[in-house]
Amino acid sequence: MSHDVIIIGGGVSGLSCAYDLMQRGLDVRVLERQVRVGGNAISERFDGFLMEHGPTTFNASVPEAVAQIDALGLLGDASDLGPNVKRRYLRDQGKLTGVSSNPMGFLRSNYLSPQARIRMMFEGVIPRKKDGAEETIHAFTTRRFGREFADKVIEPMAAGLFMGDSEKLSINGAFARLAMMEQEHGSIVRAILKARKGSEPGRHLYSWKNGIGTVPQALAARLKTQIKTGVSVQKIIKTAHGFKVKTNKGDQTARAVILAVQPHVAAALMEPLDQEGAAAAAAISAPPINVVFLGYKREQVGHPLDGLGFLSTKDPSRIISGAQFLSTMYAHRAPDGYVSISAYAGGVRNPELATLDTADLVAEVHKELAQLLAIKGAPIVHKTRRWALGLPQYTLGHPERVSVLKAAPSRVSGLYVTGNFINGVSIANCMNTSAEIADRVALDLGFDAGSGVAQTA
Repeated sequence: MSHDVIIIGGGVSGLSCAYDLMQRGLDVRVLERQVRVGGNAISERFDGFLMEHGPTTFNASVPEAVAQIDALGLLGDASDLGPNVKRRYLRDQGKLTGVSSNPMGFLRSNYLSPQARIRMMFEGVIPRKKDGAEETIHAFTTRRFGREFADKVIEPMAAGLFMGDSEKLSINGAFARLAMMEQEHGSIVRAILKARKGSEPGRHLYSWKNGIGTVPQALAARLKTQIKTGVSVQKIIKTAHGFKVKTNKGDQTARAVILAVQPHVAAALMEPLDQEGAAAAAAISAPPINVVFLGYKREQVGHPLDGLGFLSTKDPSRIISGAQFLSTMYAHRAPDGYVSISAYAGGVRNPELATLDTADLVAEVHKELAQLLAIKGAPIVHKTRRWALGLPQYTLGHPERVSVLKAAPSRVSGLYVTGNFINGVSIANCMNTSAEIADRVALDLGFDAGSGVAQTA
């Protein structure tokens, strides 16, 4: 059977792209190797608790993604962060410090030394970088805000968002907006002050009663039979009229193919067609991540849990890179009288945790949390999710790799790449990237992206 577009991969990126193309009138087929769609956007309810196996929030500051959420009828049911999210917590030297979520929070907190806070205040007079050389996140923030801010604030943030290392991640790849702020405004602080009130990161994070898995479920419900699960793609062959896609359930043809898979899978499928693109994808690593979900009676926990959670500075003796106070963030995450916490371990800091026994992993995570949050007694419930391949690492050279992948259609007409390794790892970024790809595919195939009508000569 022939289609306009075959999308390989049924995660949020693939489903979102398929939905956009379907809305434009294209015949789309989504092929997913697993028996379920959604990728790592899995929300599981058990014993009155709700565990997020992957992402936990939807960033509502990405307009294109919000537009698709609205089109799916989900925007009205979205919940913003709970009223008790008042602080951001950071762990350093085995101690938690709460910092107000106010933009001036770090200047007013004792988390940073007086010298570090004074250094931060001089950010506005630091000249913008002019040589165009790529920097790591750590080098960028050290240059603009000082070494202590980079070590104690930005490094934990990089570990929390990417499970990565700020001394390896590219500022232009991972935090491109900050690099742009410097170039456009000459100062990060000046750019933030000019931004609209209420646009600070972390204050527009949505979810739903049944979790972030609501998004792929809604997309799948719209796509219906256009999704085929349990289909393993073995090879993509370029033909005179498009592509032949060989699978474990027979061959299919299409005018265009979109790869919405993990980078190592994209590399393998691109190798016979586009060696340059395959090399770029293969260079993107994704170290393993462990998610440990724990539920407690509220009376067991001495900490107020009045924040999103906490992030940790580098400490070889600790295994938790960060944790989220899920039942504080959103309602319906724990039964009345109980709380739920998710801890994250592994990534670049501790890849060896992928082989740690599950019982030992839970015990170690509980031990750390008990010390930090004044927890008494064992968790009431616990569950783990081990991702053999976690978040893609936007290391130095990533912008160039992305440019190569985006240029795939110029080397192999009709071949496109999307996913969380292109323009951001969040659900909203993935949807935004996929919308851009959908626009390009529709136009390349002769469809009017606005009306969904095929163009004629």
